[in-house]
Amino acid sequence: MMWEDALQVIELDPSSHIGYQLTHAALHGLQRYDEAIDAFTIMLSKLDHAPEAKVRDLRQQYIHPSRVGDAIQRAVGTELEYAPLRLLNTSTGLLCDRAAQMSTFKTSAEYKELLSSTTKHLYLQTGRIKDVVATYFSCVLLSHRWEEMEAVLPDIQDKVVYELNGLGGIAKLQSFCKVTRDAGYRWAWMDTCCIDKRSNTEVQESVNSMFVWYRHSALTIVYLSDVPPSSKPGALARSMSAARQKLQWASKRVTTLQEDVAYSLFGIFGITLPVIYGERKQRALGRLLQEIVAQSGDISVLDWIGQPSEFNSCLPAHITSYTTPSRTLPPLSEDDIHTQVSSLRESVSTALASKMYDQLEQLSAPRFANCRLHLPCISFRVTEVRRKRGSAEYRIKADGLHDLFITTAETLVQFSRAKPVQQTFLLIRAWDRDLIWVPDFAEQPDSTDDTESIGDWSEAGSPLDDSQLYASDKFHGGSPVEGSPSIERCG
Repeated sequence: MMWEDALQVIELDPSSHIGYQLTHAALHGLQRYDEAIDAFTIMLSKLDHAPEAKVRDLRQQYIHPSRVGDAIQRAVGTELEYAPLRLLNTSTGLLCDRAAQMSTFKTSAEYKELLSSTTKHLYLQTGRIKDVVATYFSCVLLSHRWEEMEAVLPDIQDKVVYELNGLGGIAKLQSFCKVTRDAGYRWAWMDTCCIDKRSNTEVQESVNSMFVWYRHSALTIVYLSDVPPSSKPGALARSMSAARQKLQWASKRVTTLQEDVAYSLFGIFGITLPVIYGERKQRALGRLLQEIVAQSGDISVLDWIGQPSEFNSCLPAHITSYTTPSRTLPPLSEDDIHTQVSSLRESVSTALASKMYDQLEQLSAPRFANCRLHLPCISFRVTEVRRKRGSAEYRIKADGLHDLFITTAETLVQFSRAKPVQQTFLLIRAWDRDLIWVPDFAEQPDSTDDTESIGDWSEAGSPLDDSQLYASDKFHGGSPVEGSPSIERCG
């Protein structure tokens, strides 16, 4: 009925805008968007040339489709800022670059409907353009481990993915695209075939942006080649805050290219570094760990067990050195905290505590400079070292600390207050600046075993070599010092 009314109004008064306004509404309702846009454009022209000023004033509330197109273009640019450069169109099976993605969008019903329905300036402020664009360009990313035969960009460029011979990596790609399409998403991305690995610039940009792409994706599909389809779903979410926790989570990861053990973690740590395939994994991992310390001051990356790196002996040679969970101590109860604080008030003067606090506050953040670790520390004077007979275990006493028990294959010099040696030995603890603001009341366990005979511990032996000698502390118990207890030249 509206369509007939519109034609009748136009026939009665071809110069009136009302007939074309009704025509636009009727065609839009019939989803004939191209014709509706044409009718709306004619309506605007009629308003611009209307003889009555009151009618011409109506034009001010409307917006021309070309300006709507500009607004849509800006929204698309914002949306694709955090999307991969190339995407697979799951409807057509074709790989599309940015220009092809935009071209596909402009021929879509979603674009034409948006262009036809956004008729007034007011509509630009509703956020509908942003929502339609975000929905249209929602992208699904695949997370998987590379296998021997993976589809690469030349295999699929200018070809329909669904028509290719479905073997090896092509079959995986086809399955991924179909699952994505069936889930209602138009765009998909798979790293093996959507990055031009012949371009070092593109590889560099992709590796540094990949974590952002995954974080902004509408959905991530994980392909586990070694998990049977009948396996029950499990929770993969983990809570990771400290760098050490993230490294432990990644410690058992195996990658096809050895450097990717480090490169794949750039995004997780929010780090951008040059991608240099061929530098070998020890250097790649070393550069990553150094940058983590440099940017965050998080010294938990120094908590590792294993072989030191040839790049820098402060750091591990392999990420598997983080497999062992970091040792955490149970928190003190509120009553225990009050007891500890009260005992400190009785044994430590306020002036000395204030001086210690000021010194700790002034310590610089840990950093790597010229491949050397600069690490603020607290030192504790060692007063006794004894080895348990028949074992590699040592008991170490130090001012301000409970007894420590260390197992090592190295031979440590043994001494006591009764049988001193000429050198001064210190235990060094790396200082975490956050402890100033969040007091660390972690319980220090009493390692003394009352049932153990003192005769099980041998007396002092030969002196330790000079490489174990550090500067003497200034305070009883512990002293903040600027130092580098594990400085090594990196290769």
